[in-house]
Amino acid sequence: MTRKGILVTGGAGYIGSHVVKQLGEAGYGNIVVLDNLSKGFRDAVLYGELVVGDTGDRELVGQLLREHAIDSVLHFAAHTIVPESVADPLKYYGNNTCSTRSLLQCCAEAGVKHFIFSSTAAVYGIPETIPVTEEAPKQPINPYGTSKLMSEMMLQDLAAASDLRFVILRYFNVAGCDPQGRIGQSTPEATLLTKVACEAALGVRDEIAIFGTDYPTPDGTGIRDYIHVEDLADAHLKALDYLAAGGESVVLNCGYGHGYSVREVLNAVEKAHGAPLPIVERERRAGDPPSLVADASRARRLLGWTPRYDDLDVIVSTALAWEKKLLQKRHAG
Repeated sequence: MTRKGILVTGGAGYIGSHVVKQLGEAGYGNIVVLDNLSKGFRDAVLYGELVVGDTGDRELVGQLLREHAIDSVLHFAAHTIVPESVADPLKYYGNNTCSTRSLLQCCAEAGVKHFIFSSTAAVYGIPETIPVTEEAPKQPINPYGTSKLMSEMMLQDLAAASDLRFVILRYFNVAGCDPQGRIGQSTPEATLLTKVACEAALGVRDEIAIFGTDYPTPDGTGIRDYIHVEDLADAHLKALDYLAAGGESVVLNCGYGHGYSVREVLNAVEKAHGAPLPIVERERRAGDPPSLVADASRARRLLGWTPRYDDLDVIVSTALAWEKKLLQKRHAG
């Protein structure tokens, strides 16, 4: 375990806050969370020091890296809504790519040794083969995926020119919440299927849409690899350990290696809620692949990563419990 500081950008957001929680529970003491709170929440930061600011603020980032003797950076800060990236691409290249470039510059100047980057399966676009390995062609079909791929390339080039080592984690479909109900996915107007379905179950949304029912899959709906956020967070801690032990820079998929269809997810939400969902069927969305499933064998092998929440009912039950908590807060407030 490192005694030096850890900087977590975007650590007040959905995934970042779960990683910060696990870092604190694991005994890491010098944790600095940098978040502008545009999508994150102050009360989601359960450990460490929260600094409100932008990842692209080079003066602030440089100061934090020096003052806290940061030698490991976990970079989550990003915009992540695919349709928004299509409508406003420069917002995504500015925040996701340009701010990452600024952060990397600061890391290079401060001598940061380890960098863990939050990337995405969106860099693969529509994969030619399933499951998807890390060597699959990178051909993103939207600015979100491209902005992340550009950041990957910058990180890889910097590492080749310095002694910085990295782990790039390409997430598949993240779902679920802290099983103890302390933190969860709180972003308004979120687009993640599990969250939207749970909101529809509780009447927060009028309906839940299935986009495409004629895919070449067993029930006609798209199949995705859903990974519980707690297992994903654990992969980040395992990545820190891997780099601390001298591991070489590497790109890793984060998924379970099998998928669930949209209908299977909705059925699981109905089962957990005990009532039918207001489901509507719509046309396919452009760019949605029929199936997107990870080959995550490399992560399991290199990191010694063993998922603990690989169960759709567990994923859904934690997500639904969190949505009930949010609804109670709204009613109370």
